[in-house]
Amino acid sequence: MITAPHHLATEAGRDILREGGTAVEAMVTAAAVIAVVYPHMNAIGGDGFWLLGEAGQRPVGIDACGPAAGLASRDWYHAQGLTTIPARGPLAALTVPGTIGGWAAALAQPNARSKPIPLARLLAPAVALAREGVPTTAGQEEVTRQKLEGLQDIPGFAETFLHQNLAVPQRGERLAQRRLGDTLEQLGRAALSDFYQGDVARSLARDLEALGSPLRLDDLIQYAPRVLDPLSITSQDTQLYNMPPPTQGIASLMILGVFDRLQVPEGEGFAHIHGLIEATKQAFRVRDAEVTDPDWMRTPATDLLDARHLDAAAAAIDPQRAAPWPHPGTPGDTVWMGAIDANGQAVSFIQSIYWEFGAGVVLPETGVLMQNRGMSFGLTPNHPQALEPGRRPFHTLNPAMATFADGRHMVYGTMGGEGQPQTQAAIFTRHARFGMPLQDAVNAPRWLLGRTWGETTTGLKVESRLSASLIHALSDAGHPVEVVEPLDSMMGHAGAIVRHPNGVLEGASDPRSDGAVATV
Repeated sequence: MITAPHHLATEAGRDILREGGTAVEAMVTAAAVIAVVYPHMNAIGGDGFWLLGEAGQRPVGIDACGPAAGLASRDWYHAQGLTTIPARGPLAALTVPGTIGGWAAALAQPNARSKPIPLARLLAPAVALAREGVPTTAGQEEVTRQKLEGLQDIPGFAETFLHQNLAVPQRGERLAQRRLGDTLEQLGRAALSDFYQGDVARSLARDLEALGSPLRLDDLIQYAPRVLDPLSITSQDTQLYNMPPPTQGIASLMILGVFDRLQVPEGEGFAHIHGLIEATKQAFRVRDAEVTDPDWMRTPATDLLDARHLDAAAAAIDPQRAAPWPHPGTPGDTVWMGAIDANGQAVSFIQSIYWEFGAGVVLPETGVLMQNRGMSFGLTPNHPQALEPGRRPFHTLNPAMATFADGRHMVYGTMGGEGQPQTQAAIFTRHARFGMPLQDAVNAPRWLLGRTWGETTTGLKVESRLSASLIHALSDAGHPVEVVEPLDSMMGHAGAIVRHPNGVLEGASDPRSDGAVATV
């Protein structure tokens, strides 16, 4: 089974599973396709994170987050006359794109198949779709219109994503990215390492330097993803896994660990929703104070997840009143996808370019859209994410996985900046703690504290499908409630798959997305 927020990615990954491919192989195919069909949300010029595992075994994490360029120092930006890193353009493209390295690292992990599917076959659907074009989604049309002023003059953007008269492609209009298709074909022919050490790498480096980015060929050559142990906590009968820093995976685990301690007896009432919101505040305070590149952290992430810290965070929650929350939010545009194969290998995967369309820069030779994750660095020494060459930026990305004592194995996640840990908590508690069927848990009305993609307000947004009495109760408790439309895309594009002990697969895809779940 595979689930993705665009049906073409789901279908391409399903076909690989049908051919006997592994969950990793299916995911690489889906990742390549979704980079073509959902360019406002992700691209091969971005970063990615993986959790790979089987029921009863500790999963493996892959951190495919690229560091800041060797030239990307605070002094280098100050010499450009800047006091902050621009949000768009070549100067925002200052970190190595790691996601292709992550694909390679995932494919290199041991699996039950003796003969892998050729890489060219895995990338073929994305190559074809990039060359032939795909229908523009409603979300891409809306995002392009909203962000047009800041993007239309960025090198390569208009030529790639707008009509010749700078008009925005409407929903259903065909969008082709032929240069990107050629690049993906070259990777399939030469190997994914070509992105960092071959012809593609040299092309990327030429374009980046010519456009004014600090990234150079040496930065690409020196890049390698990290294969590591994920963070984990025990939650009742479940072992929960997520990614360590520089991601906010610690926040996702903290929310569930703290919520456990509130001992809420039933779902969907005030105690459930209020409890998760207040647990989120406790987790985000720790995240914002502590989480960065782990080489710069004061306290190891594992220490922040110990029982003493979780007990104290739960004790600080008032079960009837909202804690104050004037808080700066973090945006982010991302895709999460999950797969489980016939042998039980499970994948929870996420890749991103940070803001909508990332830096907006499309490199002329390769058609690669670059991320702007490095704009989250600061240019003052006392900034919590102060820019240093080789430092990795803070990431909202965090794929989740859970193994249950009864033998169930679950992968789940979403896009949505600060919404990611909150949506994960909603889906997990609804399904695992309160017995809601998986698709119902994804469909059910959601909430969001802080910022997500395309939004600037940081209060508590709730979908209007929450009951009026519950909305009033939240407001009366002191939550600054803002009611938004039902099934609003700002609430994320979530998905999940559970493999039950008898082999039955249960999957879900978010109606807020263009996605699907498929099985063979």
